[in-house]
Amino acid sequence: MNGDKNEERKKLGRTPKAEPRIHRHVFRLTDRENAKLLSLFEISGMDNKAKFIAARLFEKEIRTINIDKGTIDFYMRLTTFYAQFRSIGVNYNQLVKLLYRHFSEKKAAAYLYKLEKQTAEMASLFQKILQLSQEFEEKFIKK
Repeated sequence: MNGDKNEERKKLGRTPKAEPRIHRHVFRLTDRENAKLLSLFEISGMDNKAKFIAARLFEKEIRTINIDKGTIDFYMRLTTFYAQFRSIGVNYNQLVKLLYRHFSEKKAAAYLYKLEKQTAEMASLFQKILQLSQEFEEKFIKK
């Protein structure tokens, strides 16, 4: 029985790493060098300075990711706008069905004529939106 308890105790705790980092190095920087190191560290997006410095020393590839919040906001709004556009299309189909179901053909045609004018205006507005989004993408995103 005592042997079983000892075996259970051995299994507890953190599993040992295959290559533990046990060697420590200290170096000093001037204010200017430190500012440059910190700016490079922030640009890299890494979450650990030690890993960043080791990657720089051993010339590993360091990826920098620039996140433009304006671009993200633009895409999010464009996505919600697209969802609204789809819902307008669904509502449009439902409205046409209801018009023909509840009104005479002549009266339904009159209402559809008004709806068609509004749809034409909306289509021209969507063309402008598409043009503006393409210009935005060419100017700001594809750099």
